[in-house]
Amino acid sequence: MFVKIYQYHIQKDREDEYLMIQEKTSKIYARYFDFHIVYLNSKVDETKWIEIARYKDEEEYNKSLNIINEQKEIQELFKIFQSLLVVGKSEISEEDFIEKFTL
Repeated sequence: MFVKIYQYHIQKDREDEYLMIQEKTSKIYARYFDFHIVYLNSKVDETKWIEIARYKDEEEYNKSLNIINEQKEIQELFKIFQSLLVVGKSEISEEDFIEKFTL
């Protein structure tokens, strides 16, 4: 499995909007990917979110992502997502992993 982990900070008063965007985005992704995704919210810093997404493999992820990124709806959702980020913490960290073992 290919795993993407994202970390970012969402404004506390915009959490519902964030979750709505993630739901819409997931529906679009489901048209192209076989994936599983988890959203984690920090207990220490309420603005901090971690997104863990698992895909079949990296090749399939890259092929489908190119198609998805051309979708106008995804571009619009990403702009809204960016507006939800905490000012001063607006960077999105992204890391790639290979899943080696699952219980």
